[in-house]
Amino acid sequence: MRVVSLIEQLFFLIERHKQPMHVGGLFLFDIPKHAEPDFVSNLVRQMRKTDIPPTFPFNQVLHNLTFWKTSNNFDIHYHFHHTVLPKSHSATALLTYVSDVHANMLDKDYPLWECHIIEGIDMDGIDTDTYIDEINTNADSKPKRFALYFKIHHALVDGVAAMRIVEKSLSTSASEIMMLPPWALLRRDKKNIEQIAPIKRTFGGIIKEQIGTIKPVFGELKNGLKERDEPGFVSTLQAPKSILNQPISNNRTIIASTYNLSRLKKIAESLQCSVNDVGLAMCSGALRGYLLKLKQLPEDPLIAFVPVSLRKDDSAWGNQTSLVLCNLATDTTDPIKRIQTIHDSMRIGKDKFGRMEQAQVINYSAISYAWEGVNVLTNAYPKKQAFNIIISNVPGPKQPLYWNGAKLSALYPVSVLFNGQALNITMSSYIDNMHFGIVGCKKTLPNLEHLTVLLTEELKKLEGICCLS
Repeated sequence: MRVVSLIEQLFFLIERHKQPMHVGGLFLFDIPKHAEPDFVSNLVRQMRKTDIPPTFPFNQVLHNLTFWKTSNNFDIHYHFHHTVLPKSHSATALLTYVSDVHANMLDKDYPLWECHIIEGIDMDGIDTDTYIDEINTNADSKPKRFALYFKIHHALVDGVAAMRIVEKSLSTSASEIMMLPPWALLRRDKKNIEQIAPIKRTFGGIIKEQIGTIKPVFGELKNGLKERDEPGFVSTLQAPKSILNQPISNNRTIIASTYNLSRLKKIAESLQCSVNDVGLAMCSGALRGYLLKLKQLPEDPLIAFVPVSLRKDDSAWGNQTSLVLCNLATDTTDPIKRIQTIHDSMRIGKDKFGRMEQAQVINYSAISYAWEGVNVLTNAYPKKQAFNIIISNVPGPKQPLYWNGAKLSALYPVSVLFNGQALNITMSSYIDNMHFGIVGCKKTLPNLEHLTVLLTEELKKLEGICCLS
């Protein structure tokens, strides 16, 4: 048994029916050209017949909210689902199905994950990038696809850990045939299981580490007072009131959008910033346009909470993330000023974290964002938040991945919403594309589908300014 960490317990403490704490991924696979018509059905039968038990973390069950136990009782009827969407096989039907499934809490009597294989999909309406649309104009050339939606509790993995599990589970070879189900694919190589398993730590070592954080943490808190006049500085009291920050229901809307990564890289090179800065600027411009249409744009700039990975190894378990407050500069009409402000905000946060060890960053964040943590736990002031939206960027695989010859063509992250945080945007790169997964509360925020058009417009604006269009 392994003790549930404080961060893991936090996810369970804040979990509610309207606020489930799992993360997910929507994976699109191209069926091999010369595959038999029952290719997906064979995959499903293979998974249903298997008696191979899940590997870590898919075999972990919560015990008394205190320990993780390894479960030997695997109920495939609970964990695995196969769905064929009704015609007309639209992208909207797929995203509606995933939205409905993502809204449901996981049962803590079982290991905290679900796997869904989905057939009958047509991805027209998702691949919004003009480059991709040009390739896909010939209907006969479009590959047949199926989807895999997988969700797992945030207490078990963060975004980077989940992506590493995907990368270690799938194959880099189109010819490799894998007889294992997705929840046991790590068994293909014993090293994979060893790499993702939690590191055993002694109680004394943990205490020593915590004591060692006291001096550097208070040193950084003192430095924070000096940084208040620096460009890009953001305080936890700066976020304006916004329509984004309202009580949420358990209804979800999921939207997916894809852009050629080279477009973001060219803008980043031209403006001497990071690809992440460009992605945040796209989100900033899209949010500004969305709120203007609703006549709900605050006078002060929106503030984003941007997760930053603290991993310095190849581990793929637990949560090793902190967050940086980022000024999205939605109060200005100038896209260049917006991206410069975003760059300055991210630089301050990353520089600060770069001076600290992982435990120091976590304790620093716990103190700095303490009042917001209490707010999330108690839901005392859902309309007053330290930030307006969480925007993440999870780096994905840089080479093609396959599942029994089916090429992984796209992956869309599907994240969590908090009460008072009705919208989440997560970016994830894969080979040559950047995929945006947008999750919103459809009872709170209307017309969220407009965000994909606005993201595209903002990207074109930045390209025009950089003379790249």
